[in-house]
Amino acid sequence: MKIAAGILVGLVAALHLYFLVLEMFLWTAPRTRAAFGTTEEFANASKALAANQGLYNGFLVAGLVYGLIASSLAFQVFFLICVIVAGLYGAVTANRRILLVQALPGALALAAVLIAR
Repeated sequence: MKIAAGILVGLVAALHLYFLVLEMFLWTAPRTRAAFGTTEEFANASKALAANQGLYNGFLVAGLVYGLIASSLAFQVFFLICVIVAGLYGAVTANRRILLVQALPGALALAAVLIAR
């Protein structure tokens, strides 16, 4: 079960690395605008805000990867809870789909980590 938990934590980290790339580097690209439902004008106006969001996703990635490398239950649990809270907040304030894309994978990884310990 520890291997499965590690894989799930790694997948959550990879997902947030993908969010980082989208938000920091590809925010104004047509495919990213389509994925987030934004116009070219809005994407250009909000580019700095999106990059800031991407940076925070990078911090989540760093914490999860460190938790995996150091085999730190505390780091994995803390950063997975951060992922879940961010997903819940995003689902309430921005788009319900965030619940499935962010909070659910985080919750499944957290459950696996806790069961595996």
